[in-house]
Amino acid sequence: MQNEPMQAVRAAVACEAMTLENGLTVLVRPMPGYSGVHAIYGTRFGSIDLEFEVDGRRVSLPAGVAHFLEHKMFESEDGDAFAKFAKTGASANAYTGFDKTCYLFTATQQVDESLDILLSMVNEPYFTKETIQKEQGIIGQEIKMYDDSPDWRIMTGLFGCLYHNHPIRNDIAGTVESIAQITPEMLYDCCKGFYNPGNMVLAVAGNITTDQVLAACKRAKLPAKPAQVKRIQPQEPETVAKERMEFSMQLAKPCLGVGFKETPVEGAKAEIICDMITELVCGGMTDFYRSLYDQGLVNPGFGGEFLVLDGCCCFLFTGETDQPEKVRGLLLDEIERLRKEGVNEELFTLCKNQSYGEMLQDLENIEDSATALAGSFFRKRSLTEEIEALASVTRQEVDEALQTMLRPERSSTVIIWPKQEENA
Repeated sequence: MQNEPMQAVRAAVACEAMTLENGLTVLVRPMPGYSGVHAIYGTRFGSIDLEFEVDGRRVSLPAGVAHFLEHKMFESEDGDAFAKFAKTGASANAYTGFDKTCYLFTATQQVDESLDILLSMVNEPYFTKETIQKEQGIIGQEIKMYDDSPDWRIMTGLFGCLYHNHPIRNDIAGTVESIAQITPEMLYDCCKGFYNPGNMVLAVAGNITTDQVLAACKRAKLPAKPAQVKRIQPQEPETVAKERMEFSMQLAKPCLGVGFKETPVEGAKAEIICDMITELVCGGMTDFYRSLYDQGLVNPGFGGEFLVLDGCCCFLFTGETDQPEKVRGLLLDEIERLRKEGVNEELFTLCKNQSYGEMLQDLENIEDSATALAGSFFRKRSLTEEIEALASVTRQEVDEALQTMLRPERSSTVIIWPKQEENA
């Protein structure tokens, strides 16, 4: 990409960024002419944070606490936050990931009031044994719902096969048994350790000014002195925990998952290379994907993804197929072919340009813009740094990465078979 277009791209991904005295990162993308505002208030605390020290005291959590806490944050002594958002006309939601929890709203009116609700609900937690017991039943039903999702089961199955000890083995929502162990004290410890401004981001995009966002932060009762927290991750060997897993569910077609356990990578460029590899192996532009699809071996959703977290790095290739063993073998053969012959230059250029397009497309509406800003915080870099890292990636670097990654000896396979109907 030439200098002038690159400058235009840098300008397109720019935002107003600042760190407040209390440590809170504030990222604002004013978008004049848009009618709405999308705000995300997020913390670096997710399902994999099960062991930590807060102010020198060790805390151990059962699986599912981060997700459980996400639900409880909408409750307070003076009412439910969803009801408050409804009065301002805002649409609110939240989600928990492996390494993050985010609270968000979209609004076209009373934006200042909605920002006040968002900041206060997260920074004024309220938990009792009675409200926790009620939530345990609600989340228990949600867990059972995920158990009926083949896409979710194939992914969690792969994590369980690839990893011996890393908490990614646990479902984000936990289990009915694990959430039954949750106490108010655990939730308050999590708030003290992770729900402090120095560990959080407020990302806002749309018809708003930075002054409006900063005024909301000033009105909020944000903690002034963050607690000292230290994450503790278990030791994880390089080998996979289990090479294979098979089970059955109620579904129309078998589902295949092939995972590869990698040594954790660091930096924007390394992660971008890994993301590109998934597209270069079996993305929609590859001859390999076309061949699988044209032969009726896979459905349109078959593809790969890359995941990197603290102490965890892996590739997952998943999808529906009537012939899982054949598709698995063809996938391994294609990876070996790429290792020997290298990546096609034209395909590499197409994938790189596609990545540029996706980065810029994420900034065309308020929801994706705010999500992109928050995501850059969780990845500990700016969008500008990411676009510059992408610009510097070469085909030779991708070929070099393929020499050490996606090794069959560090892979696991999960197959879900359709459950056979019992004879009457």
